Amino acid sequence: MPPDHRYALRNRANQLWHTDSSFKRLPALASVLSARIIPARGGETEFVSTRLAFERLAPEMQRRAETCFVWHDYAHSRAQIAPDLASPAERAALPPQCWRLVWRNPANGRGALYLASHAYAIEGLQAAAGKALIDELMAAATAPGTSYVHAWKAGDVVMWDNRATMHRGRPWPAQEARYMVRTTISATAADGLDSMRPPPRQAAE
Repeated sequence: MPPDHRYALRNRANQLWHTDSSFKRLPALASVLSARIIPARGGETEFVSTRLAFERLAPEMQRRAETCFVWHDYAHSRAQIAPDLASPAERAALPPQCWRLVWRNPANGRGALYLASHAYAIEGLQAAAGKALIDELMAAATAPGTSYVHAWKAGDVVMWDNRATMHRGRPWPAQEARYMVRTTISATAADGLDSMRPPPRQAAE
């Protein structure tokens, strides 16, 4: 497909650091990706641990992060590629969602930064200050030397916890096919989802 085709642009959006479905009312707990057809080169998937990113923060930044709620929006991440990449129907079906910045796993109590390219604002902070904090934490989570790059082979299956990771696709030659199948498992109260929601008094602007 030509590089300006909507499908090609959507693939480019997947090359931004993200965690699956943080823009949905029911975000993803886990994702399972299966490689069916892979290009001769490129098309890798790169992962970072947002749990380790949180644990690397200075104690005062950890305490600050624990008090923050972040707004996530599908249209925001798509607009980083093309202004109208998210259609009016998609914008209406996927309104912004607000989640706690730190997701604690109820099984082990460990916290992880819950961030993504969909994150665009911090509840209660002015736009510039919220963006600066998001950018700072995104840079810390994706610092050089902190990622794992998976070079796919046909038949590979990789599963990850969206509460504690971010990932991004890597580009591949436009003339080569790449076919992947993803299964998404939604988060529930047992996964700590209820604790991620903002108090009732908070609402979208």
